[in-house]
Parts: sequence; structure tokens; C-alpha cells
Amino acid sequence: MLVSEKIQKYAERLPERMQIEALDYIEYLSNRWRQETEEDTDWTDLSLQMMMRGMEDEPIPEYTRADLKVIFR
Repeated sequence: MLVSEKIQKYAERLPERMQIEALDYIEYLSNRWRQETEEDTDWTDLSLQMMMRGMEDEPIPEYTRADLKVIFR
């Protein structure tokens, strides 16, 4: 049985006022998870920006077939 099915099974047994309370808690958890995910994304973006800073001025190397070590056919 999936976790979501278990939650539904338990929720159906509760009186409506407690179902509302459970829904509030689930919404709280959902919002907290979304915020944590956004924070992780922000830190990842910042790290990437800091790592790449100054590289946009560097020349782009031009590679030829002579640079290849293995050729797949």
C-alpha cells in the first residue's frame, strides 16, 4: 500500500475538524518543502555563477580531429 493511500485511509476515519487540521499540516509541509527546494536551487545558481565568473572573457578553444584520442564509429 502506498503512503498516500495509508494517509487517506487514516484521514477518512477522523472527524471532519481533525481532517481539516491534518490538511493544514500537509499544506504546511508542502510549503516548507517548496521553500527548501527553492533555497537549494538559489545556492546552486549562486555557486555556478561564482565558479564561472570571469570565464566569459576567456577565448574558446578550437579542437580538431588531431585532438581526439578515441574515435567511435
